Amino acid sequence: MTAILAVAAVLLDGLLGEPRRFHPLVGFGRLAEALEARWNSSLGRQGIRARFLGVIAVLLLTAPFTVFAAWLESIPIFGAAFGVLALYVALGLKSLGEHAGAVRDALAAGDLFEARRRVGYMVSRDTGDMKSGDVARAAVESVLENGNDAVFGALFWFALGGAPGAVLYRLANTLDAMWGYKSERFFYFGWAAARLDDALNYVPARLAALTYALLGDARQALYCWRTQAGGWDSPNAGPVMASGAGALRLALGGPARYRGEWHARPALGYGYPPGAADIPHAVALVRRGARLWLALFFTGGLFGA
Repeated sequence: MTAILAVAAVLLDGLLGEPRRFHPLVGFGRLAEALEARWNSSLGRQGIRARFLGVIAVLLLTAPFTVFAAWLESIPIFGAAFGVLALYVALGLKSLGEHAGAVRDALAAGDLFEARRRVGYMVSRDTGDMKSGDVARAAVESVLENGNDAVFGALFWFALGGAPGAVLYRLANTLDAMWGYKSERFFYFGWAAARLDDALNYVPARLAALTYALLGDARQALYCWRTQAGGWDSPNAGPVMASGAGALRLALGGPARYRGEWHARPALGYGYPPGAADIPHAVALVRRGARLWLALFFTGGLFGA
């Protein structure tokens, strides 16, 4: 049953893409913003108090929705439909391809200004002075990393925990994207959101990295994973991006500017710097991986689903 629901959700995502209006995560994000603005005041951004409030905020924002999802899923007949809807909202496969495709089209047309604007929707780094190669690199990196966040992680937790698993994963991932920064504002308050996301992504990120290796240059992907992932700031993005870079035979990573400050990121992968033509290759790798996971669902190769 899980496999059928997962396929239905992926097909729904492919047909409709992200909800254009009344997206549940938009409302959730506004609720999280309001709570953070109230609790994470400038006077309380230091030490144990801010970290404690961050823990409570994460619990308040995730536990009720997860429990509610479990109750809805338990309702006969409706529960199956809700499971499809929950996973559909948690997925972002089509939107990932759309965002990446817009960057690729702008680069192919020689419109660097539009390419910078479009890739700005995908990454949190500064894009205003990027060269075309920087834009392509940022887009490929985002596709590989979000392949886990928007596809494999959601499928993993749906297979393991049904609708409540998918809901918890997506809410935690959203909070991490909003609060999981080592800035003065979020260093303490965002600690719980970042740690929860790290915990929920630990296994799916490594399965995603293995998936990239199996579907690309496996030898190089595994080598890059083994030798380069540990140097990345994120314990989960490192394996995913290192393996993906190796699988695609691309040179990724390197310095990038965030909020006006340059960050010295390690190199990932081996090969040539990515260009516009490599962006759809990254998207295709994620899509092939999603199809592989769905096939494993049906054969019982993933958690016996």
